[in-house]
Amino acid sequence: AGLLLAIAAVLQSDLPQRLQADHVTAVGQRQQLQLADGSRVLLNTDTALASRMDDYRRSTRLLYGEAYFDVAHDRSRPFEVDAGPVQVSVRGTAFAVRYLNDEAEVSVERGEVDLRTRRNDSSVILGAGDSIRIGPDGFGARTHTTRAQPQLAWVQGRLVFENCPLGEVLAELRRYYPGWIISTDERLAALNVTGNYRLDDPLGAMRSLAQVTSSRLHELPRVLILD
Repeated sequence: AGLLLAIAAVLQSDLPQRLQADHVTAVGQRQQLQLADGSRVLLNTDTALASRMDDYRRSTRLLYGEAYFDVAHDRSRPFEVDAGPVQVSVRGTAFAVRYLNDEAEVSVERGEVDLRTRRNDSSVILGAGDSIRIGPDGFGARTHTTRAQPQLAWVQGRLVFENCPLGEVLAELRRYYPGWIISTDERLAALNVTGNYRLDDPLGAMRSLAQVTSSRLHELPRVLILD
């Protein structure tokens, strides 16, 4: 029984994905990579990536997490990223892919990217400033901005929230904090907040959020409680 419980715990964790990965980051860590084709990749916190390069194709697989790709141009070999429900194909551009909880999001900074879903093989082309989410049922609504995209702020070491429910803000901060972030007041989750924070200082972000929401922050070893 103990062995079965141990196996179940492993299967429910991210260990199987980590074993498939060539590069892994821990919570709160970012890592800069240069692939064999000259493309640059920035891995965000708690991310696992596998890659394969040969004479015919350039393929990567985002097992979970978030990555920014600055792809070296190669007309003969497309650069592909598999991330759960979507496959991204480009030849030379800059974009980010996020894959968490069976949902992917692609945000384009420069150039164009081709997206194809695995479920029904539908496709979409995104340009600079475009962003789209892809779930098990296919593509969501495309969004476009001519300003800096909040989804790409992490590449510059920032976390940007614009009129975002506090519950979603706390969920994002949990990805960077090596401990527990807890909110004991359910009413706080629906409060909309706007802020620009350093992603390497989640504690500072929590202190600021406590002030703007007129709540209290209790700081314990590896535990932050907002009420």
